Amino acid sequence: MLDQIALRAELADHYDLSPSIEIAEANAHLYARMKRTVAPPDWAVFAPYVAAINRLKAERSAVILAHNYMTPEIYHGIADVVGDSLQLAIEATRVEADVIVQCGVHFMAETSKILNPAKTVLIPDPEAGCSLAESITPEGIAEMRARFPGAPVVSYVNTTAEVKAASDICCTSSNAAHIVAAQEADTVIMTPDKYLAQNVAKQVPGKRIVWWDGACIVHERFTAQDLRDFRSWNPETRIIAHPECPPEVVAEADFSGSTSGIIDYVERERPAKAMLVTECSMAANISDALPEIDFVGPCNMCPYMKKITLEKVLWSLHTMQGAVEVDPEIATKARVAVQRMIDLSRKLAA
Repeated sequence: MLDQIALRAELADHYDLSPSIEIAEANAHLYARMKRTVAPPDWAVFAPYVAAINRLKAERSAVILAHNYMTPEIYHGIADVVGDSLQLAIEATRVEADVIVQCGVHFMAETSKILNPAKTVLIPDPEAGCSLAESITPEGIAEMRARFPGAPVVSYVNTTAEVKAASDICCTSSNAAHIVAAQEADTVIMTPDKYLAQNVAKQVPGKRIVWWDGACIVHERFTAQDLRDFRSWNPETRIIAHPECPPEVVAEADFSGSTSGIIDYVERERPAKAMLVTECSMAANISDALPEIDFVGPCNMCPYMKKITLEKVLWSLHTMQGAVEVDPEIATKARVAVQRMIDLSRKLAA
């Protein structure tokens, strides 16, 4: 566990991180991307951290990869690449910088390290885990293989390196249906998200999909009744759900898609009001680019994603601590599963 007191003392010795209107104004071009969701006084607090991090990135030859669930000051203020798990995995293969700072959760940093074994990959808080990644182990994969001999294992990227190494191919929510449909076997094992698997099964009726009993703590909390109640109260709102939600929730939505799919949908459709049935920061991060859309309704916050803060990113870059390591033998096997996903996704998109 990070020692917050020691961390702040270390940073205070090297940086003036006091709230600053002057630094805030000097970085107004960054604030313009988030002003709808970040108040000016908050930006004055964030701006010194943003400025210090962006200076350090150049000094360290570092690049910051940030997931769509990061808070706006990270997503818009310091990230070089933003996206969902698939987009970040693909971009990780193109990185030329010496250091990758992963603003996301631990399995994402592991994926970047698997794809870039010679680079330094930092995670600002090693305790930024994932309920899905924690729900499955290599032993679980072996159990599923024993129950369904010959069935290929398609594992969500929301898994540890060890689980990826025990799998045949990875998938993300944006490409899961295509990955499953491309498998030659009639029966396909999907791990660890049971809801993603059940939703994919409806998209790929020609396959028998069996699944592990795992779920995302953010998306499993939504219920179909939540959506029905909200629609009754606000019928003109377009409801958009992530496929990690239970199937009955997805059935109540007007559209279901991955984080990148959700962004594409709202950019294309431009509804007057939209309710994103996913992690809270999604709407915050796209609202300034879509000022005509009123993002309304409930969302659920991921406690793991929110462990990543500007303060921790600055500390990680300053000290170069938080390096992620993956056993070379495991990394080699895991790289095969991840690369198969990337290669197949590129082939399908061609």
